[in-house]
Amino acid sequence: MTPIQPAVAYSADVEQRAPDEDATIAELVEVFTRMAGVVAEHEGHAHRAVHAKGHALLRGRFRVLDGLSPELSQGLFAAPGEYDALVRLSSPPAEQLPDTVSTPRAMAVKIMDVPGARVEGGDEQHSQDFLMVNGPAFNTPGISGFLRSAKLLAATTERMPRTKQVLSATLRGTEAALEAVGGQSASLKALGGEPQHHPLGETFFTQVPFRYGPYMAKFSWVPVSPALVALTGQKLPSEADTQREAVAAFFAQPGAVAEWELRVQLCRDLEKMPIEDASVVWPEELSPFQPVGRLVVGEQSSWNTDAEASEDRLAFAPWHALAAHQPLGNINRARRIVMAASRDFRARFNRCPIHEPSAPNV
Repeated sequence: MTPIQPAVAYSADVEQRAPDEDATIAELVEVFTRMAGVVAEHEGHAHRAVHAKGHALLRGRFRVLDGLSPELSQGLFAAPGEYDALVRLSSPPAEQLPDTVSTPRAMAVKIMDVPGARVEGGDEQHSQDFLMVNGPAFNTPGISGFLRSAKLLAATTERMPRTKQVLSATLRGTEAALEAVGGQSASLKALGGEPQHHPLGETFFTQVPFRYGPYMAKFSWVPVSPALVALTGQKLPSEADTQREAVAAFFAQPGAVAEWELRVQLCRDLEKMPIEDASVVWPEELSPFQPVGRLVVGEQSSWNTDAEASEDRLAFAPWHALAAHQPLGNINRARRIVMAASRDFRARFNRCPIHEPSAPNV
């Protein structure tokens, strides 16, 4: 068994900017803004440039675990505590596509009214947001590949949904064959080959790294309550709103309880756990995920017309963060600018300001 090494200390030089990074980010802004604009003009309403279709907007409580080791007692997790939280389940495309076009799942959590020093430029925010998808690695190493994928996604934005449904069904079959022999294709899933499984049974990952106080880490949400574990791998019918309906049915049950564990994976080897290459899965044998918190969500209405209006006024972003959990790497640096441009476009087009909520006001 490989001995666990100490966590690598953060220093500014772990981040390496490519010479063309600013130009690539500017092109990403143009591509995502154009996608959002196409959809807004078609539907008369601006959605998020990515993760446009929400499946649930939930309220819950997040608890930092007691008795964390000194290595894990950093930032938000420096002391035990409880916080109100908002949870948004979604799918990545810019369009409100039917779930017959199957894409990866996403889970964004906003932990509210978190005290502490903020990332640079983040003094107006007071939440710690965690944005995750149901795969451990990004589908490209960095933003150059991200731009190519974004252009491919943009090229499908104006196509008929029926075309996407046929493509999605084909890709799902290919993905199922890959998984049967123990492999997964992030590229296929991003293009519509995600198997139709219940989103509440999924494990979610940040895919990209963050500061963890004096260290660096990736995060994961793992379903731990028996009712959620039972949903892992459960197939859903291929229908227009199958994810939204499945989540709503779960939380409508009397006494329903969903519980996820927040786990952290510390960087212990920069060569095998790189900061700038988001396509690398950090080996768990070198650094296992360790629990640091619990999120509990109880019985409630997970989606209605009020939820749709409420999520329009909200923004989830990795840069809504404490300085102790500053996003790292070129993908995160790009997200800061691209997501801000998307929020600004959405607010302008819809004439609806986007605000940072406090617990009593949500």
